[in-house]
Amino acid sequence: MSKITSVVFDLGNVLIDWNPRYLYRKIFKTETEVEWFLENVCDDAWNTKHDAGQPFSKGISELSSLHPQYSEEIRNWFDRCEEMLGGPLDETVEVLAELKKKRVPLFILSNWSAETYPKAEAIFDFLHWFDGKIISGESGKIKPDAGIYKLLLETYDLVPQNTVFIDDKLANVEAAQDSGIHGIHFQNAALLRNDLEKLELL
Repeated sequence: MSKITSVVFDLGNVLIDWNPRYLYRKIFKTETEVEWFLENVCDDAWNTKHDAGQPFSKGISELSSLHPQYSEEIRNWFDRCEEMLGGPLDETVEVLAELKKKRVPLFILSNWSAETYPKAEAIFDFLHWFDGKIISGESGKIKPDAGIYKLLLETYDLVPQNTVFIDDKLANVEAAQDSGIHGIHFQNAALLRNDLEKLELL
């Protein structure tokens, strides 16, 4: 295998603990109500539209017209998005810091709304450690579509065989591998550290 020289990180649930339940447990009284809302109103498909570039103003308006009784709760997804952030995943951030200290080129490839990503960037200092980033909402391309991996490689002149991509979603890792990028399916920081040691990055 070619020597890995660049490392690309996903963010949500790799470096940042993101979960909409952190917010909606404050809004609804029971876990059943929270789960129903996240499965039937603000579901994954709806959120993905914003990660792909749709403005929240449109998404909120459309969904509120379908569920007017939940219009405030729908708007809270955007207005209180910081409350979905549980904090940094410290052990993974430590791995990132070690790579940074070794001067390994570091990049972000994340499915995240262009409107809410700056709020995360203002909270987490380590998001400024990277040499470049591709945010799906800014690019209009989204994982696991092949186009976003192509955009990453072309924007930062990365050689796929010399690049490793870390993501908690297996489909995104497999799509990276289809683009010739070495993939690591993130499960926890200890396993990640082991994988990066095998690649002689740590």
